[in-house]
Amino acid sequence: MQLGWVQGAKMWLGVLLMLLLCSSLKGQENSFTINTIRMAFLPQQQVGNGENLTLQCIVDISTTSQVQPERRMLFYKDDVLFHNVSSTENTMSYFIPQARVYNAGIYKCTVILNNKERTTSEYEVVVKRVSDPIVSLDKKEAIEGGVVRAHCSVPEEKAPIHFTIEKFELDIKAVKQKREKTSQNQNFVRLEFTVEEQDRLIYFQCQASIMSGARLETSKATRSELVTVRESFSNPKFRISPEGTITEGNELDIRCTIQVTPMVQPFPEIIIQKDKAIVAHSRNSNEATYSVMAMAEHSGNYTCKVETSRISKVSSIVVNITELFSKPKLESSVTHLDQGKRLSLWCSIPGAPTVNFAIQKENMTVSQAQNFTKEVSVQDSGTYTCVADIGKVVKKSNTVHITVCEMVSNPRIVYDSRSDVIKGKTIKVSCQSINGTSPISYRLLKASTVLGTLTMGSNEPAVFKDNPTEDVEYQCIASNCHSNNGTKSELLSVKVTTPVEEVRLSILQNKMVESGKDIVLLCSVNNASGPITYKFYREKEVRPFYQNISNKTQFLWHKKEASKEHEGQYYCTASNRANPYNNVPRSSTLTVRVFLAPWKKGLIAVVVIGVIIAILGLGTRCYFLKKAKAKQMPVEMSRPAVPLLTSNNEKMLSDSSTEADRPYGYNEDIGNHAMKPMNENKEPLTLDVEYTEVEVTSCEPHEGLTMKGTETVYSEIRKANNPDFMGNRYSRMEASLDGT
Repeated sequence: MQLGWVQGAKMWLGVLLMLLLCSSLKGQENSFTINTIRMAFLPQQQVGNGENLTLQCIVDISTTSQVQPERRMLFYKDDVLFHNVSSTENTMSYFIPQARVYNAGIYKCTVILNNKERTTSEYEVVVKRVSDPIVSLDKKEAIEGGVVRAHCSVPEEKAPIHFTIEKFELDIKAVKQKREKTSQNQNFVRLEFTVEEQDRLIYFQCQASIMSGARLETSKATRSELVTVRESFSNPKFRISPEGTITEGNELDIRCTIQVTPMVQPFPEIIIQKDKAIVAHSRNSNEATYSVMAMAEHSGNYTCKVETSRISKVSSIVVNITELFSKPKLESSVTHLDQGKRLSLWCSIPGAPTVNFAIQKENMTVSQAQNFTKEVSVQDSGTYTCVADIGKVVKKSNTVHITVCEMVSNPRIVYDSRSDVIKGKTIKVSCQSINGTSPISYRLLKASTVLGTLTMGSNEPAVFKDNPTEDVEYQCIASNCHSNNGTKSELLSVKVTTPVEEVRLSILQNKMVESGKDIVLLCSVNNASGPITYKFYREKEVRPFYQNISNKTQFLWHKKEASKEHEGQYYCTASNRANPYNNVPRSSTLTVRVFLAPWKKGLIAVVVIGVIIAILGLGTRCYFLKKAKAKQMPVEMSRPAVPLLTSNNEKMLSDSSTEADRPYGYNEDIGNHAMKPMNENKEPLTLDVEYTEVEVTSCEPHEGLTMKGTETVYSEIRKANNPDFMGNRYSRMEASLDGT
């Protein structure tokens, strides 16, 4: 039983493996390729707003299989996926009912089959014209100055949408008011329109525009209902009193009235203007009045304006006033005259009517007559007018300005003399005339040359600036409106202090100074002002060795009988009050050499040579003395040693010491002729010479026996025929001065 079950299981397992193998072989045998892919649009790519539109994606696939493989089709608008479908069909459709402008754009589709993908080219779909907008108003009746709100929308379209709303008067084609607005997030707008004073029956028209790619699609203009406009107040009207001819002196009343619609807020303002000047106005009333005694100057054009915040209505009228007499004319003999001259004024009216005259100076009557004459002073300067009157009618003439000129006094010229005037620095020169009519013109002369001109509007001083470089004289000339040529000041002398700028140090005669002669140093400066402080220094010294103050531009330092110690480097400084304390000019360094006179050099040479000769002579003498003693010592040393221990030991020590001080080879015959060898007159020795080396402990006699020394003395022993001498030998003798 179990064996049968096992065999059955093996059989089914084999069948399953066969099926899998067959399926794998079948998949490997089927092949496919995408031949073409395209899009189609029904009815066409360009449709009208509200028409239906069908998008089709058509693909052509070749395959070895008997069954069409499943593929995915993707629809894109402006590169944005909006539809995704899987099917085995070659054509897939997407339906758009009532196409709108926002449906226009760039379309394409993509097919994906296993790992293969193909995309169509891009197709532009155009939807013509925007759907008609809907316009509505918030009211059907309005008052002048009120506001009407218009609402315009395109429900079928999507933002952004540009709206244009226009206001029209019925039976008038011209646009009265136009407003535009773009709605970025909504498909409607609300706009306000002011009702103007000329509006009677108005309506509004709305139009919508949408930008589709590079194309602008626009709707038809939609018209709103009619709006009836009522007046808030009537046009203003003038009333003039008295009626008919108006003569100067009459009371003139000009009134402006209106009719106001009940419940209108706020109440309008009434303004009466003559030309552009407001002569009367009224608030919270339907009338404004301008009352005045009629004069010729009241003739002209009058305007009445009635205004609210949004409405303004205007009415005009011309008023003529008959002149009673002409305006008087004031004349003068001269308008500018010097103090003390005579002034004549006269007033006249054409036609010579009987009028009263008065001449006034700045509203103060100076004459009740038609003419006025006087000798003027400065106080008579001012503005004059003529006043003429008949009853209540008073008229003023033109104004005449009279200037009485007072001659300027001699100007005073000064400068700040509390401090020195430094060369090249700025100084201020002031000119001032205490008396004289302004403006006053000042001219500053510098050595007969005009340095500058200043005009002052008062009696304040005129200040001039200059930078003098040398002593100079200034003078002021003051003048004004007076007929004379002006007045002059006194001469102002200014002393200019020239600072020390260049310092030079020199030596009279020669920089090489003979000892005993004088050293004369000259410190000189440029053309500087005195007093000048001169200081003389030696190089590397902080303090001057000599200083003095002089008004001259050069100074001498004199040193008599110069010596070698006066040799060195010198410099000098010079300064005056114009030089800053921390910037004192100095000269360059001058080197002075001091040498001895020739006769002094000769004398010194003679003295030096004499000293040298004396030293050489003394040295030569000492040399020969030592040599003679050295010659005597060997002879004595060759004797038996016993005598050295005798009472004559002091003599031996003395001789030994003297001999020890002589150099080797000293010839005593030359140095001391008193001591001669015993065989001096005998035949010369022909035997060989023997030398004896002797070591002697020496001590100066005056030093006692406490100081010891050892010397080696070589004695020359000549062989003679005396048999007592030994032949050709050297002997050395050591002797102690204390006998040991």
